[in-house]
Amino acid sequence: MNSPSSSPSLSPSPHGSEAVAIAAERRWAIIVGVIIAMLVAMMIVTGLHWVSMPPSRVETVDVKTLHLSGEFVEGNLGTTLADGKVTVRLIAQQYSFVPQCIVVPAEMAVTFRGTATDAIHGFVIGRTNANTMLVPGFVATFTTTFSGTGEKLMPCHEYCGTGHEAMWGRVQVIPPEEFLAKARGGERLSCVPR
Repeated sequence: MNSPSSSPSLSPSPHGSEAVAIAAERRWAIIVGVIIAMLVAMMIVTGLHWVSMPPSRVETVDVKTLHLSGEFVEGNLGTTLADGKVTVRLIAQQYSFVPQCIVVPAEMAVTFRGTATDAIHGFVIGRTNANTMLVPGFVATFTTTFSGTGEKLMPCHEYCGTGHEAMWGRVQVIPPEEFLAKARGGERLSCVPR
């Protein structure tokens, strides 16, 4: 019969591999803790920076008078060529884009300027990097270049109500020579039938 003194010890004895595992776990815990602390510090610093220094390109517009005067009256919407720069102005409203069809040149820089009148909308143009949100009261601006010609779909990608699924626009990308010939007249270009 075994006596209590001859039975194996129930408390684990520290081995070399156990000490190595504990040290490795401690190192990883410290590394993860430092990463979390850095992320929290970055969020605090950037949050305080944006509160004290808002982005310089924030443009606002009064949605109540948007259609009466200024840049986004109906006669200014569409594509223009001025001083060699192509600019597209558009408005999003439930459940359509104005203009519904936009003409742009291929291989030329195109600046989009848009806003919304009633709810948050957005759009993405086909398989391009043209993608933005349109927030009421603010002007969204971005510049992109279209490679290749053809028609691209422009759906609203921000849920804006029960008619959201029918909110689509079109973008016709035409050769630069054809665009320049059409734009020389100075009028706003659009492919909406008149």
